[in-house]
Amino acid sequence: MMNRRLVLMMCMVVLFSLLFIGCESVQTTETSVPPSDTGNSEISIQDNESVELIESLYSSEPIRLGFSQLGSESDWRRANTNSVKESAKEAGITLLFENAEQSQEKQFEAIRSFIQQKVDVIAIAPVVQSGWEPILLEVKQAGIPVIIADRSVNVSDPSLYVTFIGSDFYDEGRKAGKYLLDKMREKPGPIGIVELQGTMDSTPTIERKNGFREIITSRPDFKILKSKSANFTLEEGKEVMQSIIEEQGKDIDVLFSHNDDMALGAIEAIEAAGLRPGIDIIIISVDGTRKSFEMMVEGKINAVVECNPLLGMNLMQAVQEIIGGKNLPKRIVLPESIYTQAVAEREVNNRKY
Repeated sequence: MMNRRLVLMMCMVVLFSLLFIGCESVQTTETSVPPSDTGNSEISIQDNESVELIESLYSSEPIRLGFSQLGSESDWRRANTNSVKESAKEAGITLLFENAEQSQEKQFEAIRSFIQQKVDVIAIAPVVQSGWEPILLEVKQAGIPVIIADRSVNVSDPSLYVTFIGSDFYDEGRKAGKYLLDKMREKPGPIGIVELQGTMDSTPTIERKNGFREIITSRPDFKILKSKSANFTLEEGKEVMQSIIEEQGKDIDVLFSHNDDMALGAIEAIEAAGLRPGIDIIIISVDGTRKSFEMMVEGKINAVVECNPLLGMNLMQAVQEIIGGKNLPKRIVLPESIYTQAVAEREVNNRKY
């Protein structure tokens, strides 16, 4: 895609060239052509063309971004949506926003709508990893660049999208595992672990699960008693945890939740069973919402691995650089950390979501 700034510079060069020619025409007509002759008419035409050129340069429409959001299943997702909307407004980018409510089919419909509307760039936060190649091929054939945001896609042709902006979910799982090893270094096994997974076949679910397992395998006495999806929601987190407690009883020592909302639901189930979250069951969560920090302050969550939803400005910068003809890295990873109860009270008021 041609650099808009380059186009502007080229047009200004043409403009000044026309003005320069016009000035030479004035000097010529002063000595050889009467004022009423075609010399002045030629200058007038050039001046009109210059004005029209300037008007066309400054009346160009803003960049149009079509964004397919996967849903609104959690506080994290709502913060992510707000970040995209606010950043688009701040950057002067026209945002066409569609919420798929956890449906890949609705995402396909939204993307085809963006193609029909001839947007400049399409950004997608995919519900799941698989099944994207055909629709992304349609977008490529339409000549529209694609940015993948938050969750990655599994495609054989990496040229189907320009860049992926999001977290390192595998490393998030590793951070959770490392914290658990340190927390339990003095406690003899067996250590019974429950894992609440997010949406099945989604990138964070797959990679957080694998990263966590890579680390905890160094302790053979760490046993995963149950690993089950609760779809990143508080309601399902409570429901699934309740059923696991009924099944596994007091064998549960640790809960690793793939997001804060599921952890918050699980806390309700743990307390309803007469157990103490954070004490009887060590809880590690992922996201870093204000509510999870409040739970750490209360001692009900032991550690939270940060997953930053505020990628709006990164997305808008990438959009502008694509339109400007710049090359982007294939992956843009956001900086993130891990927080424990020791720092929760100090950090809770710094959470923006």
